[in-house]
This record gives sequence, structure tokens and C-alpha cells, in this order.
Amino acid sequence: MKNNWMYNVLTVALPMMLLCVVLAPGASAAAEGPGTGPCSNRSLFGDYGMQVEGTFLGSNWPLRTIVMVHFDGRGNSTSQSYVVLNGTPLTADWREDDPGTYTVNSNCTASGIFNGVIAADFVVVNSGKEFRGVVDGDAITFVGSRVN
Repeated sequence: MKNNWMYNVLTVALPMMLLCVVLAPGASAAAEGPGTGPCSNRSLFGDYGMQVEGTFLGSNWPLRTIVMVHFDGRGNSTSQSYVVLNGTPLTADWREDDPGTYTVNSNCTASGIFNGVIAADFVVVNSGKEFRGVVDGDAITFVGSRVN
């Protein structure tokens, strides 16, 4: 009698447990709903070291820049940079850049204006610890990693 009861429980419970295991990941994705995702402006917060490299298309001048950028988690950024253009540093030391803005979409794609005028598109990766992007209108790319 006990064997029959155990057999009946297993024939009902085992398929139900398997169904729950299979459906659980989809349920959490469905719970996010349309238009929501893992990223937002809050994904970028704190100080990031950024490396910028490329070529200005019109003049064919190479650009190498390092930037310390601070994201406030609300869509605003400030930065300091050291720029080498066509092999020559633009300043003898780090310079304060104009403030910028950024928007991170729920799918972790983003856009921003750096140094007040430089339009760029980028992707937030590694749970907001890094980003990778391109400057609009030139052959210039950049990568950034969280410092703190």
C-alpha cells in the first residue's frame, strides 16, 4: 500500500517540479515586463577611467586621450582629460572638461554628450562596471572601467 501511495505522489509531483524548474527563468523575465530591463542611468555611478582612441576623419589626425569621468547616476557627468592630438599634447597637464549628460536605456544601450559637445553612443557592460562606445561622426572609439 505504501508503495502505491509513493508511486502516485511521484507520478504527479515529479512532472510538476520539472515544469516549475523549466518555467521559472521565463517567469522572472516576464515579471520585468515590457520596457524594463537590467540597466538605467543608475547603472553608471562613480568614477571611471576611460581610454579614447581614433582618427579625426577630415584631418586624418590620430587622437589618444585618457579621461577620468564621474557619472552621478542621474544622467550627468563631469570629467578631466589628457589629450594627445596628432602626436602633440593639447595641454601640459590634465584639463577640466565641460559637463556632460547621458541616458542609459533599459537594454543597456546608451547615448551621451561628453565635454559639452561630443556626441557618442555606447553600451554598458559587466553590470555597470564597464562601457564601450563610439563617437558620432568620427573614427573614434572608447572604453571605460569603474575606478571605485
